[in-house]
Amino acid sequence: MRSWARPTVPRLDGYGPVPRLYDTATGHVIETRQTPVLGIYVCGITPYDATHIGHAATYLAFDTLIRLWLDAGHDVHYVQNATDVDDPLLQRARDTGVDWRELAATQIDLFRSDMEALGVIPPDDYVAVTDTIDAAAEAVKRLVDIGIAYPVGDDLYFDSAAAAIASPWHLGQESGLDRETMLALAAQRGGDPDREGKRDPLDPVLWRGHIDGDPSWTTVLGDGRPGWHIECSVIAQQLLELPIAVNGGGADLAFPHHEFTAGHTAALTGHQHAHLWSHVGLVSYQGTPMSKSLGNLVLVSRLIDQGVDPRAIRLAILSQHYRGGWEWTDALLESAQARLTSWLAWAPTPGRRHGTLTQELRTTLADDLDTPSALARVDARIAAHQPPGGGDLDAIAALLGVRLVE
Repeated sequence: MRSWARPTVPRLDGYGPVPRLYDTATGHVIETRQTPVLGIYVCGITPYDATHIGHAATYLAFDTLIRLWLDAGHDVHYVQNATDVDDPLLQRARDTGVDWRELAATQIDLFRSDMEALGVIPPDDYVAVTDTIDAAAEAVKRLVDIGIAYPVGDDLYFDSAAAAIASPWHLGQESGLDRETMLALAAQRGGDPDREGKRDPLDPVLWRGHIDGDPSWTTVLGDGRPGWHIECSVIAQQLLELPIAVNGGGADLAFPHHEFTAGHTAALTGHQHAHLWSHVGLVSYQGTPMSKSLGNLVLVSRLIDQGVDPRAIRLAILSQHYRGGWEWTDALLESAQARLTSWLAWAPTPGRRHGTLTQELRTTLADDLDTPSALARVDARIAAHQPPGGGDLDAIAALLGVRLVE
């Protein structure tokens, strides 16, 4: 599946440090892996109600990480999926009377245009889940064959206890959550802990048998479609070397999605899925986390249609630390627009000295993607009436993704 146009990322003098990032699994800020090619998998959208500010915050966080890796001299292999068949998407299609394929295609196109407008580096591989059905079915069949999957009615489930014995993974390993919390989150986030016949209420579905009226594919498992977690596990295995450097997504994916993605990969390969698990805090609006079900969404495309400069949207998001939850407000956007105006007025008056902003931004951002402090570094230059030095504007474009001059 095609991605979107890659923004120009200036090459800066020298190399920046390898960034350190908070790892959900260990609860510590650790240095990301240093290998010639760094693999990163970021879970993509389920394509309806795209693209809201919460989505944008997630992809801008990992865009910042990728920019730092490139600046440190690494090659990066970036993979992202699009969950273009899933229960919420199918329900939205039914509710609106739109074919689910048409809904997914139009929303993915909108997402592409939003990402391009925001200057987000695109994935090297942008993969539709519907293009990986056969591979997912083959993976589930292997789990059945080795005794780590079992049937409940026409569906197949992952046996968490068997996987813990046979592989380097156990339940709770990636999320760090206790069982009571996991049970509550499973019920909220697409699990079915109350289904009779499961060996463990937390065991996730691997394969859904054919349901009349739902899309279905004929595979080695018969008619049906994959569960959510096996899809991302298989895509990552196909395209990236394990363990991948970083697996990322929104904080709401830590459990159950990333927990069981890790479990599926370990059971299938005997290897850990990822060296580091990174999660972006949820964005609220009017006091409640943005939610498709609640409809309290601020859409990137709508802001742009209203005349908001995409660079101001980017600056508004980068003014908040990626890991914490925060609130989108009109005042936050107005502040970002004022900041962009200030930066644009400052940019055309370069001084003669060699700039030092590159090193300042590198050091600041390498410390767990501290974008608020990085923006403050630029603000301080402007407040002190210090014109940009040589290389300063390229550093802002390369590391923060905000181009101030053509």
